[in-house]
Amino acid sequence: MNSASASAVSTATRGFEPPVARMPTLRPVAVPDPGDTVLVLDADAAVRSALVRLLSSAGYRVEAFASGADYLRAQQAAGPDSPACLVLDVRMPDMSGFEVMAALAAHGPAIPVIFVTGFGTIPLTVQAMKLGAVEFLTRPVAPDDLLAAVAGAIALDASRRRQRQELAILRARHASLTPRERETMELAIGGLLNKQIADALGVSEIMAKTHKRKVMEKMAARSLPDLVRDAQRLNVLQSRSR
Repeated sequence: MNSASASAVSTATRGFEPPVARMPTLRPVAVPDPGDTVLVLDADAAVRSALVRLLSSAGYRVEAFASGADYLRAQQAAGPDSPACLVLDVRMPDMSGFEVMAALAAHGPAIPVIFVTGFGTIPLTVQAMKLGAVEFLTRPVAPDDLLAAVAGAIALDASRRRQRQELAILRARHASLTPRERETMELAIGGLLNKQIADALGVSEIMAKTHKRKVMEKMAARSLPDLVRDAQRLNVLQSRSR
C-alpha cells in the first residue's frame, strides 16, 4: 500500500488514526498471498467497517463478524483453509474476546489472535498473552502498527500450518513401517552399528542392513541425522537394546 492510499485509509478509519501530532510512517510489510485471510470480530459496526476497509485495501481477504457466537458457528462449519489470523475485541455483549479464544482452543489448533481494544490495561494484556494472543493493541491504532501485526500473525500461521503438514507426513511414513522396522529404527537412532542391531534383533547382519535400508527409504531420510531429527519430532524413543 503506497503512502497516498495509506493516508486516505487512515483518515477514513475511525478509531485507528495516528495521533494528530505526528504523521504516520508506514513500515514495509509483506505483500499478502492470495487467500491470506483476516477474520474480524468486533461488536461495534463502525469499528468493524473501518477494520474491513483498512485490511481489504492492504490486499487481505476479510471476513467480519458482529458476535462471538456468529464467529464460532462459521469456524465450526468451515475454518480458513489458508493462512489466517483473527482481529478480536476484548469486550463484547455476548462473549468476551477471552471466552472466544478459550472456545477456539477447545476445538483444536487456533489461528493467531490480535486483540484490538479501547480498554487496554496491563492485567488484560497479561491475560491475553497467557491465552496465546500474538499482539494486544489499544485504540487508537496507527494503520501501520495494525498491518505489521497482521502480517506477522499471518506468517506465524503459515509456518504452523507447514509444520502440522510436515508432521502429518512423518506420522504417515512412520505408520507404514512394520513392527520389525520400527524396532530397527529405535535401535539405529540409539547409535547402534549394524552388527549391534543384528545382535539385538537376533538376525543376520545382512538382514539388519536390509531392515535399516527399508526404514531409511520409507521415512525418506537421507542420512542417520535426518532419521534422528524425524524421530525427535515424532517422539520416538531410542533404544540401545531389544
